[in-house]
Amino acid sequence: MFLKKILLVVTIACLAVTEIFAGGQNRAGTAGAPELRIPIGARYLSLVGAPIATANGLEAIYWNPAGVDITPNSANALFSYRSYIADMSMNFAAVSGRLGEIGSVAISFRSLNIGDIQVTTMDQPDGTGQIISPNYFVLSLNYSKQLTDRVAVGVGFNLINETIDRVSASGLSFDIGVQYRNLLDVNGLALGVVVKNLGPQIKFDGNGLFVNANDPNSQRGPTFLKVDAQAADLPSEIALGVSYLRQIDDENSLQISGAFQNNNYSYDDYKVGLEYSYKNLLFIRGGYLFSPQSTDITPNIFQNYSLGAGLNLREFSGLDLSVDYAYVPVKYFDANHVFALSFGF
Repeated sequence: MFLKKILLVVTIACLAVTEIFAGGQNRAGTAGAPELRIPIGARYLSLVGAPIATANGLEAIYWNPAGVDITPNSANALFSYRSYIADMSMNFAAVSGRLGEIGSVAISFRSLNIGDIQVTTMDQPDGTGQIISPNYFVLSLNYSKQLTDRVAVGVGFNLINETIDRVSASGLSFDIGVQYRNLLDVNGLALGVVVKNLGPQIKFDGNGLFVNANDPNSQRGPTFLKVDAQAADLPSEIALGVSYLRQIDDENSLQISGAFQNNNYSYDDYKVGLEYSYKNLLFIRGGYLFSPQSTDITPNIFQNYSLGAGLNLREFSGLDLSVDYAYVPVKYFDANHVFALSFGF
């Protein structure tokens, strides 16, 4: 009863904060650290992130940190690659270990590879010959604990670093999540709540912000002046999700998930995902995302659906080895392809 009261209080608090954050579409594109909002992994991405209530293992680091401890293994590892928009890519690697009754601890690293960019100026619009390679990465430390067979909690701490030529920005953020399984004593029904990307503003600094200009209040001629960059908030978000797993027979099961996600600096999303499992060996997945505030004038870059599949190779390898794939169509660029390899022991 005490744990149910905790979950109820957390849910009500998150819904109240959602009202405060409403209207994020009016500030779309003004948040900092956009790499925090690029999903990793393939399984839950193919379900458009709807399984907030049941995300488990290392992919839960992004979707709901409460699920990291929900795994039959004492140790896990995950490697993921995503071909992103405009020839960019997202790489992700994570490991976790269970510390007995204490819970599970995970360390992860994700890097947004933007590629080489040719430097241009007003005087040299065709390029100066200089090439820069921006570097964006997030290093995370996560803790998760399954309090009972029904309730799990988790928290993640993220170190953010962005470097573009001779300027850089660093920051900290944290995520917190709760999952409750067998809700209302219904076997297979689960509820999840997660709050992500909370932290102080992030701001660029470095000697690349010095420019040669004239000070109108001085008579000393051209000199180097430093541009004071504007600080930006992190792209905080809140999500509430419900999932239901239906065991059709000994070999087939079907899970349907739904979620609402309030984004402080983007459109709010409604998500539905469906996952079919055959013998816990083959998985077919699909999801649909709806953003009611998005219009033809201010559209989302990504299409409203995603697809995917997965193979659990435990029966053949002797390890808890899984291979997953997600297909994410994009409106103005090539489709994203996401591959993930995970194993545990």
